Parts: sequence; C-alpha cells; structure tokens
Amino acid sequence: MTFLIATVTSFFAWFVLVPAALAFARTFCVYAVIRERQCLVFELFGKVRWVVQEPGLHFPWVHMGPFAALVPFFGHRHLVDLRQDQTYLRSQPVNSEEGAPMGIGVWYEMFVSDPLAYLYKNADPAGSLRANVSNATVRCLSNMKLDRMLEDRHAMSQAVREEVSQQSQDWGYKTGSVYVRKVHFRDTGMISQIEQKVVNRLRQVTAGIQQDGANRVNVIRSAAEREAAGELGKAAAMRPQIVGSALAAVGRDPELCDALFDVLETQQLMQNPALQVTLIPEGSGFLAELEASRGLHTRR
Repeated sequence: MTFLIATVTSFFAWFVLVPAALAFARTFCVYAVIRERQCLVFELFGKVRWVVQEPGLHFPWVHMGPFAALVPFFGHRHLVDLRQDQTYLRSQPVNSEEGAPMGIGVWYEMFVSDPLAYLYKNADPAGSLRANVSNATVRCLSNMKLDRMLEDRHAMSQAVREEVSQQSQDWGYKTGSVYVRKVHFRDTGMISQIEQKVVNRLRQVTAGIQQDGANRVNVIRSAAEREAAGELGKAAAMRPQIVGSALAAVGRDPELCDALFDVLETQQLMQNPALQVTLIPEGSGFLAELEASRGLHTRR
C-alpha cells in the first residue's frame, strides 16, 4: 500500500505539478528557452527591455530584475523567427520594348536581420517586401528588348536584387538570392499567333527538307541512269561484233550452218502468232484429211 501511494504521488508530482510549475515559471519570465534561429524580445511599458538571440536557457530576472515579473501584465514577449524563408511571385506584368505584354515569375529568399526593425518599423514587413519586389521587377524589367528578356535572366535577377536589397534592410529584412524563374506571354491572342507562326515555320522547314531530299534522289537517279545508258550503249555497240564473229565461226562448217539455220527458221515459224502448226503422227491418213478440211496447215 505504501508503494502504491508513493507511485501515485510521484506520478502526480512529475506529470502534473512539475509541468504546471514550469508553465508558471515561463509565464512570469523566470526562465526562457531560445531555439536555433530564434529571437526573443521583451517589451515593458512601451520600451524594449531585453533582446536575446543566443540559443539556450536564459533567465530574464538576471538581466531585467523584478521588472521581468511585470512583462505578462504590462508588456509583451515577441518571438521572432530568424530562419530563411522563400517566396515566389507569379506573373508580374511588364511590357517589352516592342510592346509585348509579358509576365515575369520572381523567386526570392529573405530572412530577418534586425528583429527590432522587423517588429516596430513596419506593420507588415513581409507584405511590404513582396510589394517592393513586385515594384522593382516592373520598374527594372520594363521596356527591355524581347530577345534579352527571354534569354538573359541572370542580369535581370541581379538588377531586381540590387533594387530591393537596400529598402528591405530598413524593415529588418535582408534579401538573399533573387532569381527570375519564368518569362511568358500574357496575351492569349499573341500566344496563338506565335504558335501559328511556329507551326508554319516547321511546315516550311519540313517541306524544304523533303524537297532537298527529293532533289538529291533525282540527282543520284539521273547519274545512275546516265551511267547505265552508257553501259547499255557500249553493250549494244559490241553485240553485232560478237554475233558476227559467232556466225563467221559457224559458217566455216556447212553442216553446222545448215542445222543452225533450220533451227532458226523453225523457231521463227513457231513464234508467229498467225501460224498454227499441228503435228500428226505417220499412218493416220484420216486425221490428216480431217485437219486439212478445217483449213489448218499440217506438217508430217
């Protein structure tokens, strides 16, 4: 029973009384815990009493004395985040030198460099910095040549950063990197016209490539046909000589010559479409008379 009572008492003390005591101590500024990249500002009776930026455990009573207990009633404790933040502004309206309506997307980094200026010099420093970056973008990038606006983004980013940095420091902000991420056309009709021009240009280039390919093929074909015609002409010129030499060799043998001419004559007769030849075996006289009566030429 004694162990059970001790356990319940310890549990109640550690999980109820200790957190309540620590919350009471934080409320009356007995101690304060500062994390990395944080700043705590103590304000009492309209004046800044203490500013602490070092991370760790701090005791305001040591620096402020008994006035630290009055801060919850007659003052404020401002916790300022000093971490780096990023913002992207979309489609800032600018006009090029040629009068084209363009949209600029600007990405920039910022962090709080002066907590007091951040708290007391501007009611909305983040909104003011956003408006300042937007105005600097329009002021620095308007009336630029369109080709430079579409290509030279590094110089554009530097111009915007130089325009914004000094003003942002007066509000407790310090601007880091500024980068122009996107440049686009804002007029829908202009976008359609550019797309149509690009399509027409692609069609012209494609037609030019096809025509050039056809011309090259025709040149190669004509050269091949010219070479083939020359070779065929040479062959046609050599054919009579070759045929004449062969016939002269055949003419030296009378039997061979007679056989050759018989074959050629028979071949010529068989190739004639107007002549029909019917071969009838010997001893079939009735069949020969029948064929002769039909007006056909018969050869035995």
